Amino acid sequence: MIRFDQVSKQFPDGTRAVDSLDLDIREGEFFVLIGPSGCGKTTTLKMINRLIDLTKGTVWINGKRISDYNIHELRWNIGYVLQQIALFPHMTIAENIAVVPELIGWSKEKITSRVDELLAMVGLEPAAYRQRKPSELSGGQQQRVGVIRALAADPEILIMDEPFSALDPFSREKLQDDLLEIQRKIKKTIVFVTHDMQEAMKLGDRVCLMNQGNVVQVGTPFELINEPVNSFVSDFVGGHHKQVDIMEWVSPLTENVSSWSAKDAVPANTPPYDILERLTRVSVVPVEQNGKVVGLIRKESVLEHLANDFKEKRLHV
Repeated sequence: MIRFDQVSKQFPDGTRAVDSLDLDIREGEFFVLIGPSGCGKTTTLKMINRLIDLTKGTVWINGKRISDYNIHELRWNIGYVLQQIALFPHMTIAENIAVVPELIGWSKEKITSRVDELLAMVGLEPAAYRQRKPSELSGGQQQRVGVIRALAADPEILIMDEPFSALDPFSREKLQDDLLEIQRKIKKTIVFVTHDMQEAMKLGDRVCLMNQGNVVQVGTPFELINEPVNSFVSDFVGGHHKQVDIMEWVSPLTENVSSWSAKDAVPANTPPYDILERLTRVSVVPVEQNGKVVGLIRKESVLEHLANDFKEKRLHV
């Protein structure tokens, strides 16, 4: 979907922000870029839609060089959400959402339908919100509008640059949940920059940890926690690569026990990484003890468990 091939960016003052970057982002995945300040993550993001031009190498989207796209065509197909929400204050919410669809020539009826669909998707009743001005909304509501405005023309790709970092913790967590729910429905390719490891682990299908313009490790949250490639990764994720008891992840059976066979279950002493690897392919793993299914491990429960672990230890890097 998106491929960086030996991409470098050097600014006129000699600063090399990105150095020979090779990266593949898959269609439909939630891909998170994280790393220390100045590591090159935002520069990498902005090279996707040519807000920053690369110095060397090639960025490909769907097998085509981004330099071969018409710049307007490229950006219309890439929704962009900033930390600074940047809604037009003199426009209504509906008018803000409609900006790109109008530019590309959608009919008035199609735009109206799309605006109402998107407002409803994020829990903002269209009749109550479409004619309001941005100043009449809370910060969290404005950021919801920022997200759906980026989705208005149904782009293939959504890039997001620390979109929730200015929000209070409650609003931030709610927006994260909303974004995950939206992604379940629309399956866009999302590239998301954050400095918050808890946020990265909660949202990302895969996480790319960068340092000094280079990729240090790319993997699922489980892989970064359990198989860090070096001490920088293990320190950055907070030492969460330690082994845990998988029974902490098990929830009691609520479904008919007969629907779960012990022969399809994993033993209670299965190594955590084996469970995590299996959860990359399925959403539920039954667990057995003494030949009897005793509970289920669900992907979302494990992610919530890991996210809460980060929160409790205040591992905001």
